[in-house]
Amino acid sequence: MRISVGSRWGVLVSGAAALAVAVTVLVSTGGSAHGSEAQRCERFAHQSQVRKELVSGTGRRISVIGDSYAAGFGLADPGDSWPSRLPGRVVVYGFSGSGFSRAASPCKNVSYDRRAHQALSSKPALVVVEGGLNDYDQPTAEIRAGFRRLLGALGKVPVLVVGPAHAPVRASGAVRVDAILRREAALTRTPYLSMIMRRFSYLRGNLHLTLASHRLFGDYVAQALRARRL
Repeated sequence: MRISVGSRWGVLVSGAAALAVAVTVLVSTGGSAHGSEAQRCERFAHQSQVRKELVSGTGRRISVIGDSYAAGFGLADPGDSWPSRLPGRVVVYGFSGSGFSRAASPCKNVSYDRRAHQALSSKPALVVVEGGLNDYDQPTAEIRAGFRRLLGALGKVPVLVVGPAHAPVRASGAVRVDAILRREAALTRTPYLSMIMRRFSYLRGNLHLTLASHRLFGDYVAQALRARRL
């Protein structure tokens, strides 16, 4: 098919106009990566709020601080995430991508220590802290510091820390973080439940748990609470 000179000129003009618009958008938003990052943080914040409102169970109050596992990322109903298996009135403060270290997430003020006040606002009898997968690439010193800051923020409320699962896509990092958390828990005499040797099934991407594994994960935590009389 032949294209006339006029048609070619029209295509070039259209392309130039489209490029100009694209450049304008990039400049005004600070770049596509930055814009998408902000949108992702907003989406995670919304999901966190939705999960917090899905209070489950009855009895003593339990607050859960966690990451996407607690928030129910990838599930049809986020209320089915693992904390729903715990014995008590459970309020979940989960934020996808967050962790013990402050740089685990690009979103502002979402590290566990900075969200401790939210968990305490429910006046819980127990706080369960779950995570570590998003700390997989963080320096050991930062993970340790975040762990200590979290304990300081939680004060005298009983705590159970639940380590990362052996998610295939971050397996080596999860093993390293588990060792760090295990050691910090021992040094501070904090009850710790390792998940590194447990076997779970994962959604596409080999990072997030399937519904069946959320139930299994939650049951392991519930069993640990009973065994440790927490």
